[in-house]
Amino acid sequence: MTAPVPPGAAGDRLRVNSTCTIDAREIEWRFTTSGGPGGQHANRSHTRAEARLDLAVSPSLTESQRRRLVERIGPVAVVVVDETRSQTRNRTLALERLVAKLAGALVVERPRRATKPSKAAQRRRIESKKQRGEVKRGRARPGRDD
Repeated sequence: MTAPVPPGAAGDRLRVNSTCTIDAREIEWRFTTSGGPGGQHANRSHTRAEARLDLAVSPSLTESQRRRLVERIGPVAVVVVDETRSQTRNRTLALERLVAKLAGALVVERPRRATKPSKAAQRRRIESKKQRGEVKRGRARPGRDD
């Protein structure tokens, strides 16, 4: 069972972060039975929600966003939810997780800048090493001289 747009979402945009929004019509939905135990409801109701977003061809993304997302997630972002008995609730959870997945992949980490330890830090390190050596020397067996 496939539906291109969830009801009520036509024309809506998903806000991923301050610079990225996705048109809800780009999300492909698939609803299936959730499976597992649960009797007739689980076996008959199409409550499992699968949201797919083709990142490689999405017109809502800039080229740099597309490159970053495809590098980190892959060409297609897929989220599957079957936690509740309600298709509507599972669809809402799937959208939230899709947005969180995209937002996490769009985060740009600051590059690490190499730094030198301060003179005081170097001095503290040497002092702690000397102190530790003294403790270990104190544990040694006494020699014949002692």
